[in-house]
Amino acid sequence: MGQGLWRVARNHHLQQEAYSETGYLSREQSRRVASSNISHTSHRKQAQGGIDIYHLLKARKSKEQEGFINLEMLPPELSFTILSYLNATDLCLASCVWQDLANDELLWQGLCKSTWGHCSIYNKNPPLGFSFRKLYMQLDEGSLTFNANPEEGVSYFMSKGILDDSPKEIAKFIFCTRTLNWKKLRIYLDERRDVLDDLVTLHNFRNQFLPNELREFFRHIHAPEERGEYLETLITKFSHRFCACNPDLMRELGLSPDAVYVLCYSLILLSIDLTSPHVKNKMSKREFIRNTRRAAQNISEDFVGHLYDNIYLIGHVAA
Repeated sequence: MGQGLWRVARNHHLQQEAYSETGYLSREQSRRVASSNISHTSHRKQAQGGIDIYHLLKARKSKEQEGFINLEMLPPELSFTILSYLNATDLCLASCVWQDLANDELLWQGLCKSTWGHCSIYNKNPPLGFSFRKLYMQLDEGSLTFNANPEEGVSYFMSKGILDDSPKEIAKFIFCTRTLNWKKLRIYLDERRDVLDDLVTLHNFRNQFLPNELREFFRHIHAPEERGEYLETLITKFSHRFCACNPDLMRELGLSPDAVYVLCYSLILLSIDLTSPHVKNKMSKREFIRNTRRAAQNISEDFVGHLYDNIYLIGHVAA
């Protein structure tokens, strides 16, 4: 397809040159110029022993090959590239037509790793009869089970040898997928604080602006709907991790984990204040600076002002 488009563009360029040199060419003359160039390019390609995609596309018009091109007629690299854009459902349907191509292990391996970025089984020697297509079905089944009952979902993964019974391995699995229901995940992490600890350490907050990283943190580990002990735990863990990732910045700004904790809590309250339709009198920048510096006196006024601007322009940090 790309070669065909290139030839069309080249012919258009040649026609433009013909107009500029002779001033005018008849429609029939232009058609002959374009036809001769396409014919010359086609013969040259066939002489080189290559596959001309133009003729494959043209073959669609014949009565024997109406509809889609048979992928088995294309070079294997091109066929696999086309199939790699399909999801699991469409790839299963494609395997009904192109069984050898659509059942290729590399395609299913790509689907597994793009959907579940980390599994313990990826780093092990595959057992006898291992198949990435079968693994995809098991991962999908386990994710659905987790979204109904998190404990049963994790037990399913372990029973199939997909995950090791380790908080660090479970945390990596959670960190590298978006297939798990965030409400069920929040309940699971509240009960499994050991997994939560390892999940927090997977975040890298180095050289990032505080409110932006707080948003990223709450995209992976969703905040509870109400204030309470779990929210305080999350903010505490985030504050210590942020300071550990930015020791030079903490020294420069004179911040400690306790000060970052105060800033995070202030940002959450500010984002609620600015985005809630029920709050009529919004907090001003001056009020935010004054209130925040009362709680953390070593923080510079300019830095707190930048925090306010970020929330005002971008929005909530824990939505």
